Amino acid sequence: MSIIEACCRSGAISILLLLAFLLLRDGRGVVATRYTALFALGVAAALISYAAPFASDRALWLAPLRVLAFGNPAVFWLLAASLFDDEFRLDWRYPMAWLALVGLGFWAVYGVAGPRPFLAVNGLSLVCFALAVANVFAGRAGDLVEARRRLRLIIVASVAAFIAAIIVSVTLLHGGQGHPLYGYVDAGGALALTAFFAAALTSLTPGALFAPLALAAARRPAPGATPEDPREGPLLARLTAEMRQNRAYRDETLSIAGLAARLGVPEYRLRRLINQRLGHRNFSAFLNGYRLDEAMAALADPAQAEVPILTIGLDAGFNSVGSFNRAFKARTGISPSAFRAHSLARGPD
Repeated sequence: MSIIEACCRSGAISILLLLAFLLLRDGRGVVATRYTALFALGVAAALISYAAPFASDRALWLAPLRVLAFGNPAVFWLLAASLFDDEFRLDWRYPMAWLALVGLGFWAVYGVAGPRPFLAVNGLSLVCFALAVANVFAGRAGDLVEARRRLRLIIVASVAAFIAAIIVSVTLLHGGQGHPLYGYVDAGGALALTAFFAAALTSLTPGALFAPLALAAARRPAPGATPEDPREGPLLARLTAEMRQNRAYRDETLSIAGLAARLGVPEYRLRRLINQRLGHRNFSAFLNGYRLDEAMAALADPAQAEVPILTIGLDAGFNSVGSFNRAFKARTGISPSAFRAHSLARGPD
């Protein structure tokens, strides 16, 4: 290992450890910070265990570092999902991917010799990074949190591109991790990215790192309430009229851009109004609030007792029975059919 590469690796590891500490200190109460800190520790572990002197070393003291390093692509996928999906729930896919990566990695280092095990590790890692990038871009159009919209492109996409480049270089370059170009790309790229993130961190006040991404929903004013900025009053009134009187939410293809065009305002102003004044983090949640209000009223109406539940959901603007049921259960805790049965049995208040 050259002196330049060693200095780059040491600098990057120091910054990553500091980053993990700051994330855990400033991001209490936000689940994504724990995954981000774990990812930072995994990158630091990879910078040590993948370095030329240790890449093929079977010493047992490297095993804990390799656990963090091999499983890190699955952690990155988990991180992307928790940051950008407001309905994120931890399920079996993430731990299974992590266990598979760690198992394949240990098989490659401590088990069968040859390139095939490493190809399996790299292939599954690329799948995890592809799924993470899909999470990054899937909901960007409807994301109303401006800081998170920037984060999608600036941080996660750049990290994914860097790590994917490392995996491709290990796979394609003759000699793999022992190739000199790999060491410089790995160490220099990691140092540049971590230094960039550290510079961004220094501009934030304590506790502000994940404040824009906090999962606790802001208190939502009643539709039609006067916003803090009086200049937004006319826009809020027009938005309320468009939703309540014209029932724009019934259009299952309605986008934030389409609604902005209907109202004749720039898209950024509408995003800011819905997010900062009405307390919604994504456009789908905003629309579904109106859709669920209409569906719940219809399900509780004795005059519509014979109307199929699917028809009620589709008429309200949901594009499938699955999306209707998920949104309904998330809000009420019960299925639409159970809600209808309970409401009709209870009778009018």
